[in-house]
Amino acid sequence: MPSWQGKSKGSKFGYSCFVFLLNHGGVMPAYLLLRFVAFYFFAFSWSSSKPLYHYFRTKIGYGRWRSLLSLYRNYHVFGQTLIDKVVVMADMANKFTFEFEGEHYLREMIAGGKGGILLSAHLGNWEVAGHLFKRLQTRINIVMFDGEHQRIKDYLSGITGDRNMNIIVIKDDLSHIYAINEALNNREMVCMHADRFLPGNKTQTTSFLGEEARFPLGPFLLAATFRVPVSVVFAFKESPTHYHFYATEPRQYHGRRNQGVETALHDFVARVEEKVQRYPVQWFNYYDFWE
Repeated sequence: MPSWQGKSKGSKFGYSCFVFLLNHGGVMPAYLLLRFVAFYFFAFSWSSSKPLYHYFRTKIGYGRWRSLLSLYRNYHVFGQTLIDKVVVMADMANKFTFEFEGEHYLREMIAGGKGGILLSAHLGNWEVAGHLFKRLQTRINIVMFDGEHQRIKDYLSGITGDRNMNIIVIKDDLSHIYAINEALNNREMVCMHADRFLPGNKTQTTSFLGEEARFPLGPFLLAATFRVPVSVVFAFKESPTHYHFYATEPRQYHGRRNQGVETALHDFVARVEEKVQRYPVQWFNYYDFWE
């Protein structure tokens, strides 16, 4: 059972060190410092390293040494994605390039005037993908857990400025449900992760990479209830300065609600499995994802 609590690691001091390097030397000096930070987590963060090592060994099928190397690479790439997020969102000078595959599907969804749901996972760099949605020139609603420590959020907000999108924060009072409902009724785009849940959330179990895993019910229930077009989107780092964005052909989930939920979940998991096999080091779920 996942033990993820909706919070990310890191400190305000750590973020400020990287931002200082970014402002005075660009991404490469920050990436260099990151090698030492990644090694620290590789060597001492057993709580996150153990399930990730298990993932490389049993789900990807790597040998012992390749799994250890991939574990270190995972921490290093994850740190790079955090740095890239700050650079892109703050509009700092950079040499990043982007390849957009399936962007026309999203433009077709917008032109259709029905709104839609964009599903993704903690795979690749969602923040970069989300910021680049401004290319679509429409209102985007991002649904996310409010898991960052407030002082880090405030600090990064001062660096990156206002996001070019509307944020819907998942709260215990379920007010986010009404905000999502309003956005879809207004025929707007709603984006959310569909691979994590907090204790007490309703879930749906399915086979993922050969073993049973639980996924949050909410995103797939929304897809089946509102019957708006649904696309699965990702952004992967393919080199130090290049990202590849993917969007799948949108699909609507008609029929009975239970059937729609199961079909939407099946489609989503199939897409995630495909991308995990292609970009195994960019799986960023640092807890026991499988039951």
